Amino acid sequence: MAPSADEFCVALSTCPDQDTAGKLARILVEEGVVACATIVPGARSIYRWRGAVHEDDEVLLVMKTRASRFAELAAAIAARHPYETPEIVALPLVAAGAPYLDWLAATL
Repeated sequence: MAPSADEFCVALSTCPDQDTAGKLARILVEEGVVACATIVPGARSIYRWRGAVHEDDEVLLVMKTRASRFAELAAAIAARHPYETPEIVALPLVAAGAPYLDWLAATL
């Protein structure tokens, strides 16, 4: 049976720099927690933290994994992330090409 898009999710996390993002991405892929982690430099985050507004340069990690493994992914990121409260969110995968879904299923 062909895999369905709803079996997977896209997870996002921001990191303080490319070195941190690269190390985290490599660990997650090597451990098989994610099939792919794309590092997107140049993010600028404006956010409220402890009653003050902050603005920081960050690097965005875009990760693809099984929805059923999100808790495992979140724990793996939290254990290694330098932020006190790292962003770890998942977005549902609504649709994807069949070859890509086949690759995700085979990889994870």
